Amino acid sequence: MLPGRSASPLGASQDKTIKDLLSYRIHRLANTLSQGAARRYKAEFDVSLMEWRMLALLGDFAPMTLKQLALESGLDKSLASRAISGLVERRLVLRTPGTEDAREVSLRLSASGRRVYEGLMRSALARDEAFNSALSPAEVATLDSLLEKLMQVARQQAQPQAWDMGPDKAQPAPSRGLKGKPEAG
Repeated sequence: MLPGRSASPLGASQDKTIKDLLSYRIHRLANTLSQGAARRYKAEFDVSLMEWRMLALLGDFAPMTLKQLALESGLDKSLASRAISGLVERRLVLRTPGTEDAREVSLRLSASGRRVYEGLMRSALARDEAFNSALSPAEVATLDSLLEKLMQVARQQAQPQAWDMGPDKAQPAPSRGLKGKPEAG
């Protein structure tokens, strides 16, 4: 066994660690990309990564509701609301009553928000070009295809029915009744 590694619950034939898992490696890459973007956008435009996402979505798809923004950005509605409140306070985003439902608020960029969005997009496109230039055109096409395939599998794995572990995989312990005996099922 390597120093610092504990025994595998899957036996000696299992050499992989968390660092070998594809999902872990993608997560680390995504975190590194986000950290670089966050630093750059804060330094250049004084916006957080969450605010950048809100501005970018509104710049491309406004008007939008808070619910739509939260869904599209992958943020919890409360986090999206906090980001939007800050942008409204800084007069980068405008709130107006919804056209179909007055209880829903329609969000769009103000003129100053549009200017910040345009600068952010120039910066984002420059970052994107730097990443794409590390790959050949064929590699970019392959990566795009692979990312789409992985996204499809990730969406499937996010569904509870995908968690069926089958008879050859680890199973949870049987549920116990009040007196410690297995419950009838």
